[in-house]
Amino acid sequence: MGRSSTTKDAQALFQSLRSAYVATPNNLKIIDLYILFALFTAVIQVGYMAVVGSFPFNSFLSGVLSCVGTAVLAVSLRIQVNKDNKEFKDLPPERAFADFVLCNLVLHLVIMNFLG
Repeated sequence: MGRSSTTKDAQALFQSLRSAYVATPNNLKIIDLYILFALFTAVIQVGYMAVVGSFPFNSFLSGVLSCVGTAVLAVSLRIQVNKDNKEFKDLPPERAFADFVLCNLVLHLVIMNFLG
C-alpha cells in the first residue's frame, strides 16, 4: 500500500517539475544543456581515467577542473540571466555574459598554466 502511494507521489513530483520546466525560457534551457554537457564531459574524463589510468595526472586534473569550473560559471550565468531572480533584475544580460566570458578566460589561463 505504501509503495503505490510513493510511486504516485514520485510521478506527481516529476509531472509538476516537467510542467514547470516547460515554462522556462529557451535561453535558460540552452544554458542548462551547456551545464549538462560540461558535467557529462567531466564524467567521461573520470571514467577514462579509471579505465586507462592517470599517468599525466596534471592533465587529468586540468581537464576535470576545466569542465567543473565551466559548469559552475554557467550556473552563475543562469542565475544572473533568469528574469525571475530579483537580486539581478538591474543587471543586463549582456553584462552577465561578458562576466561569464571573462571569468572563463581567467579560468582557462589558470588551467593552461597548471598543465605546465
